[in-house]
Amino acid sequence: MSKPLILVLGDQLSPSLASLQALPDEAVVALCEVAEEGHYVPHHPQKIAMMFAAMRHFAAELEATGLKVHYSRLDDADNRQRLLEEAERLAAHYDCDEIRVARPGEWRLYEAIRARTDIGTQEAKHAPLPWRVIEDDRFFTTPEDFAAWARGRKTYRLEHFYRHLRERTGLLMDDGQPAGGKWNFDHDNREPLPDHPAFPTPPIHEQDATTTAVLDLVATRFAEHFGSLEGFHWPVTRAQALDELEHFLTERLSDFGRYQDALSDAAPFLYHSRLAAALNIGLLSPIEVCEAAEREYREGRAPLNSVEGFIRQILGWREYVRGLYWTRMPDYKRGNGLGARRDLPAFYWSGDTEMRCLKRAIEMTRDHAYAHHIQRLMVTGNFALLCGVKPEALCDWYLAVYADACEWVELPNTLGMVLHADGGLMGSKPYCASGKYIDRMGDHCRHCRFDPKQVTGTHACPFNSLYWHFLEEHREALDTNPRMKLIYGSLDRMKDEKREAMRQQAEAFLARLDTAPAYGRGTHLAGYRETGDTPDATAPSTRPGAQEPS
Repeated sequence: MSKPLILVLGDQLSPSLASLQALPDEAVVALCEVAEEGHYVPHHPQKIAMMFAAMRHFAAELEATGLKVHYSRLDDADNRQRLLEEAERLAAHYDCDEIRVARPGEWRLYEAIRARTDIGTQEAKHAPLPWRVIEDDRFFTTPEDFAAWARGRKTYRLEHFYRHLRERTGLLMDDGQPAGGKWNFDHDNREPLPDHPAFPTPPIHEQDATTTAVLDLVATRFAEHFGSLEGFHWPVTRAQALDELEHFLTERLSDFGRYQDALSDAAPFLYHSRLAAALNIGLLSPIEVCEAAEREYREGRAPLNSVEGFIRQILGWREYVRGLYWTRMPDYKRGNGLGARRDLPAFYWSGDTEMRCLKRAIEMTRDHAYAHHIQRLMVTGNFALLCGVKPEALCDWYLAVYADACEWVELPNTLGMVLHADGGLMGSKPYCASGKYIDRMGDHCRHCRFDPKQVTGTHACPFNSLYWHFLEEHREALDTNPRMKLIYGSLDRMKDEKREAMRQQAEAFLARLDTAPAYGRGTHLAGYRETGDTPDATAPSTRPGAQEPS
C-alpha cells in the first residue's frame, strides 16, 4: 500500500489542492516552517507572520478532517531548517515511500525538486526516496495553457490573453459579447484623489493564541528584517479572508474603479481590496472572487467599470504574469534590456528621502507590507526605472517587502512592466513619467519641498529631470517605438540650453544618490541570494497590478 508524504507549501493553503485529493489512508501531510524560506530574501516580518499563522491554522483544519498531519515549527530542535531536507527527514521518520508536492510558486524551488526527480542527476542519486510534482490546478489556466496560447506570438499582450479568458470562462459576457459592449473600461478608471476623501476602514481580525504565538516568534527570529509587526492585519484563516472579501464587495468595490490609480499621502488602502495575499496563499480562490464581483454588477450593486477593472486584475493580469513566468523562466530572470547597473537606493530600506511620494510609499510598505499597484508602478518603480536600478536589485526588494509577493507574480511585474527589462515582451513602452503624473493623481506634492512644475533648480522635482534624462539615455532603444514618437518630438523641440540644464540637474542628483548598504544591520540585500546576470507619460492603458490584484 502506498504511503506518501504530502508536502504542502506556505502558499498552498487550500483544501482543494491537487496533491491533497484521493489520498491513501496511510498518507502523511507535512507543513514546514524553515529558516531558509524566511531568509533567502529578507521577507517583511508581517509577510512571514501571515504565512506561518495561516499554515498553522490550515494544519489544524486538515487534522480536524481526520488526516495525519505533521507540522514542523521553526523552533523545533530537530528541524533541518531547509525545506527539502526537512521533508525528506519527515518522510524517513514516517517510513513513507515517496514525497508529493503541488507545483511550487518559485522556479528556484521547482528546479530543486525537479533535480531530485530526474534520474541521473546528482541530487536524484542522493535523494533518499522519489519526489513527484503535481500540477497546481487552483488557477484559471495551467502553464501549458499559456504556452499554447503564446505559441507563434512575437509579443505577449495582456489584452489579447484577457479576452481569450473572458470568452473561455464566460465572466462578464452576454450572448458571446462583453458586458456593456466593451472589453475594457479603463477610460472611466483614471480619476485622481478626491478633494475630501473618506475611505472605508479595513476589517480588524481577531488574533487568537496561534496567531499571537507566531507574532512573538517572528518578532524574535526576524527582528533585523525591514518592516514593522505593529498593526498586523492580514487574514490568516479562510473565515477571515472571506470577511475581507465581503468588506471589499460591500464597502469598496463601487468606487474601486474610478479611484484605482489615485495616490494618497495619508491612506494606504483607499478603495483597494487587499485580497492578493489571501489569494496567493490559497485562502481564497480566484474563481470565487471573480464570480462574487460579477454578482455585484449583475445585481446592480456595483458599476461595470469597477467590476471589469477588478476582474481584469485577477482573470487577466494574475493569470497572464503566471503564464509568462513559467513559459519564460529561467532566462526571463536574467533580462536587463536597458542595461541598468545601479544598486538599490539606500532609502528604499529607510524611507529617508525628501521626495514625499517615495517616502510615504516606503513608510506604508514598512508599516503594512503593502503598497497599491500605482505606488509600486509609478512611484517606487518609476523612480528605479529612471535611475537605472538593476533588475535583480529591485526584484528582490519587491519580493522581500510585500505580503502578496510570490515570485511568479512579482518577477514579471517588476522586471517586465516596471523596468521594461524584458525588451518589451510585456509592455509596448516603458511606464515612465515625470512629477506631473504624481501631482495629478494625488496629494503628495502638497506636502513636498519639491515642486512638480519645476524641471531645474533647487526646488525642482527630481522626477522631472530624471524623466528627460532617461529618455535621452535610452533614445537608441526607444525612439523608434511608435508610442514614444510624441514624447521624443517634445524633447527635440526643446532648446539646447534647456536640455543641457536638465541633463546636469539629473546627473548631479544621480551622483548624490546613496546606494550604500542600508538594510537592517548593514547587510545588503544581495548578500541573501544569488540572482541572474545581470508630452508627459500618461496613466497605464492596462492595469498592471504590480503584485496586487487591488
